[in-house]
Amino acid sequence: MKTMDSINISWLWLPLIAYIAGSVSWGLIWTRLFTDIDIRKKGSCNIGSTNVARLAGIRLGILTLACDILKGAVPVFIAVYTGNGDFYIGIVCLTAFLGHLYPVFTGFKGGGKGVATACGCFIIVSPAAFVMIIISFIVLVTASARVSVGSIGASILLPFALLISCQSFIIALFAALVSILICIRHKDNIHRLIKGTEPAFSFTGSKGTPKK
Repeated sequence: MKTMDSINISWLWLPLIAYIAGSVSWGLIWTRLFTDIDIRKKGSCNIGSTNVARLAGIRLGILTLACDILKGAVPVFIAVYTGNGDFYIGIVCLTAFLGHLYPVFTGFKGGGKGVATACGCFIIVSPAAFVMIIISFIVLVTASARVSVGSIGASILLPFALLISCQSFIIALFAALVSILICIRHKDNIHRLIKGTEPAFSFTGSKGTPKK
């Protein structure tokens, strides 16, 4: 990766595209297309893949996960492979991530927790860091049976993994900001974990009525 001096004309348009891409709520789109469920009113009331999988089934959950990852990965891929510097790449990561949290299409409300989109951003920045993160996520989810534990733990590890793999304080700083925001979005989960009332994850919830 290059330094800030290599930032080119895409400074103006790529962060905007990243934010708009991040604002597309795929969980809401897929569940509206294929079920009668409004995921904003059931389960955790979150638009992310975990709630989609819980309420609408594993297939739509995986589809949502893939789309949420891609909407972070694609703009960051463009930023990296058009020769931009670390600061600019960090900006693109952050705008894609913020689009998922505060989507423009729903009035900056009702966004998700950003884990999948953050993964999409940073897998492009450092595949090695992503491997560390995904291993920690799998271990924590397996040990706790709670996706929130894996998400929180992996997000805390994220800036350290990127600092080790990229040797870039700027990238690690942006990752730390993303990590803090993910933890804030999980504040209700954290409260339930402390109280011991956070439910274990399963796919046994209501799947609604498929659309004909």
